[in-house]
Amino acid sequence: MMKTFKQLALASTMLAFVGTAAIADEIKVGSVAGVTGPIAELVVPIVAGRQMAADQINAAGGLLNGDTMTMVLADSQCDPKAGVDAGTKVVNVEQVVAIVGASCSGATNGMVQSVTIPAGVVALSDSATAPSITDLDDNDLVFRVAASDAYQGAAIAQLAWDQGYRTLAMTYANDDYNAGLAGVFEAAFKGLGGTITSNQMHEPNKASYRSELSTLSGNGAEGLAIFAYYGGSGIAIMRNALEAGLFEKFLAADGMFDQSVIDQIGADVLRDNIMITQAASDYDDPSYVAFAGAFEATGHSPQAPYAAHGYDAAFLIALAIEKAGSTDRAAISAALREVAGPPGVVIRPGEWAKAKAAIAAGQDVNYEGAVGNNDFDGNGDVTGLFSVNVVGADGKWTGNLIR
Repeated sequence: MMKTFKQLALASTMLAFVGTAAIADEIKVGSVAGVTGPIAELVVPIVAGRQMAADQINAAGGLLNGDTMTMVLADSQCDPKAGVDAGTKVVNVEQVVAIVGASCSGATNGMVQSVTIPAGVVALSDSATAPSITDLDDNDLVFRVAASDAYQGAAIAQLAWDQGYRTLAMTYANDDYNAGLAGVFEAAFKGLGGTITSNQMHEPNKASYRSELSTLSGNGAEGLAIFAYYGGSGIAIMRNALEAGLFEKFLAADGMFDQSVIDQIGADVLRDNIMITQAASDYDDPSYVAFAGAFEATGHSPQAPYAAHGYDAAFLIALAIEKAGSTDRAAISAALREVAGPPGVVIRPGEWAKAKAAIAAGQDVNYEGAVGNNDFDGNGDVTGLFSVNVVGADGKWTGNLIR
């Protein structure tokens, strides 16, 4: 009986050791995204980009001593409250060492202010672009690889002006992303000499926007600038405007960039009548080419909005962990700036083994990503490229870089 007891005790000790080792061999990184909500379709390739980075890293030696990089997915629903819940789950329950995300600006603002900043966890967003994020008192814990809408709003205004628009009406959804973008656009368009004939905030997810559109259309505007998510209010506004004959020309930003806009409104109706900007890459750059080939092999389009940003964000977090040499949250946060810009050995997408060897040799590394350089400014922001997209002959979006 005593022998049996000792054997059981030894077995229990060994199992406990194995369990501890298994946990130590896994390094968890939060992947917070709007899996459901108004841009759910757009989020699919973004999350796929994040996961591909982790898969490449694990296949090329893993993190630190061969540990597996595990992306822990949590649904922020593109909503501030859900963002807090998702952040709480990954930080306090899953005990992640860092976070990629969240997808939307409202969810990001909610998550970082209520959860990640107080917990000392770095959050690197791939698609939250509201200007308000720039000014957060964040203890250098909130970063973005997607450019602030302080840039995109100005780019849309310049695009509208260059296309001959001088008077525009505008409407924006009542959320952080769309309100911030609309404000920048309005100021920039007026600064160029344009006139905003009417400007109206709207609530998303209404059955009809006919009354709002009636007010917006009363002042002779040449077109309507819509700042909304396609699945929240954008498609409904366009449909109502066209059905009532109030507007036929539209401008929008990346919250409206989805094939469902064309499919539901009609390619022939929208051709030559809509322009949409989105964050983009230099498609001839070797870093983008390296990413694009690998991403296409997973069955996704490398030009999907923010997919390349998702990849870069996850790869940068991995580099920061490797540079820190530990899973200490504060050390990872401090290391992020060190791996994102010069000086150092240039690392491109897929070059994890090269990065790991350079860091082990005590060298600095400089990640040149699929979206270009990720040189963070003092606020954790980057500049970026944008494309303008129109309806092509094949009924799909076709785009060109705005230079």
